[in-house]
Amino acid sequence: MNSARTFWGLVISSAAIIAVTMGMRQSIGLFVSPINSATGLGIVAISFALAIGQFVWGAVQPLFGMLADRYGTYRVLVAGAVLIAVSLCATPLVSSGIGLILVLGVLREAGAGAGTFAILFGAIARRLPPERRSFASGFINAGGSFGQFAVAPVVQAIIIGSGWITAMLALAVAALGTVILALPLRETRAARSAASAPSGPPLAEQLRRAFSDRSYLLLHAGFFTCGFHLAFLITHLPGEVSLCGLPATVAASSISIIGLANIPGSIGAGWLGQYQRMKMILFWMYGFRALTVAAYLLAPKTPLTFYVFSVAIGLTWLATVPPTAGLVGKLFGPRHLATLFGLTLLSHQIGGFLGAWLGGLSFEASGNYLWMWYADIALATAAALVNLPIRETHPRLDPAHG
Repeated sequence: MNSARTFWGLVISSAAIIAVTMGMRQSIGLFVSPINSATGLGIVAISFALAIGQFVWGAVQPLFGMLADRYGTYRVLVAGAVLIAVSLCATPLVSSGIGLILVLGVLREAGAGAGTFAILFGAIARRLPPERRSFASGFINAGGSFGQFAVAPVVQAIIIGSGWITAMLALAVAALGTVILALPLRETRAARSAASAPSGPPLAEQLRRAFSDRSYLLLHAGFFTCGFHLAFLITHLPGEVSLCGLPATVAASSISIIGLANIPGSIGAGWLGQYQRMKMILFWMYGFRALTVAAYLLAPKTPLTFYVFSVAIGLTWLATVPPTAGLVGKLFGPRHLATLFGLTLLSHQIGGFLGAWLGGLSFEASGNYLWMWYADIALATAAALVNLPIRETHPRLDPAHG
């Protein structure tokens, strides 16, 4: 009974935290037009600030992973909550591109990076047996999707009713609330020492082994494409909706639907990872994305099209995270998972930087996003294929699952 309570306490707390941090990240596209109207900075400048944020979110996760391993997950989560709140409160005060890069691109995304996948998965992996990690990661991941579903329409309603500044301040308050949500993740110094006791190579040696391992590098390549895809959509889907002559509420609803659809997608991916090769789960997910984008381009641009597209794309949206994290854990064990998975997230966010920034450049150059959609199809197809050569034992043959 205590074991069950501990399991659900850890995963529900982690899912709630990531619901807040990912919900506010995935809703940022709703602020692009209001910030542009208030500052006159232009879509390219705002897209560049958000693109910097995509990179920063990935870059800080290996660092915060190492800090969490050393000083505890709770302290890192508290620091992240404070950074998010400060950045959101400061955003209405800036009126330059540099200022926007600092508050939205650096401070906000660094704070969000301290309370997201690599940190939470690392904490969970240290405290759960191998056979429960895949489902736990899927459940936590679904929390991020629920946050996207719940936060986007609320943010849009506040923007319409009270203005974008009020919406920013509301998100700052929500970020500080994660300090309370993180209480079950506190660890004693003795528990941290026991979890980090030598059970494998030291970090420097593990990093050397990882980056000489073809399977790990292929994971990076596939996850790069995932980041490109997600950042392009979350930043520029509202602009695509506007180009089609549809109201902003269609964009907010679409972002919300993506999050809702990814709840069963994430939980399903975590569940399947207990029984199927994770590389094959990733292969089918990326392939399905390519087909979904191609179907969208051929369809009439109506609200129904966007909603159907959102359901289809949402099924795989963040569902790539559990099998990717699971493969890192299978390849190298849980000891340095926060750092090694954090590095794959850095590759993800390099793709995210390009997806957000190039989307703005594409719109500026051609007045639409057509070439970005073509690039998305090509990259998703490539991501599906690069997962096939990854070495992975079938769960039925893995002693840890036996």
